[in-house]
Amino acid sequence: MQIDYLIFNSLPDALLLESIIELHKEIFGASNDLSYKMTNKPGLLVITAMNGAKVIGYKIGYALANDKFYSWLGGVDTNFREFGVGSTLMEKQHQYLKKEGFSVVQTKTMNRWRSMLVLNIKNGFDVIDTYTDEKGLHKIILEKCLLN
Repeated sequence: MQIDYLIFNSLPDALLLESIIELHKEIFGASNDLSYKMTNKPGLLVITAMNGAKVIGYKIGYALANDKFYSWLGGVDTNFREFGVGSTLMEKQHQYLKKEGFSVVQTKTMNRWRSMLVLNIKNGFDVIDTYTDEKGLHKIILEKCLLN
């Protein structure tokens, strides 16, 4: 199976963006104005996993500071899980961030997304805090040092 990874340091074109949003809806059930929210993020980074013309995975994040990056959203099509797509997206993101001078990457997840929690921990993230948000959802904050 051929999987290509594309990296964008701005919003991708409209067709690709719509494909990312459709996959996001399939995974999470709603888009929550994702394209609008993406336009307002500083240092936006979008990485897609492509099988031909089909978006099968994505990772989206943005700069929190000159040296700190927030890995915001990501997901993999259920038909393409267990092929290492999520791990490869993370690896490509971290390679890009190191090259751009970031020293820390942060993310948040919840217990219900256990596969993402496990993937993060397996890839060197540490749990640094937890909190309950305004909707009563328990969030887990993780960080990884990108410096070797």
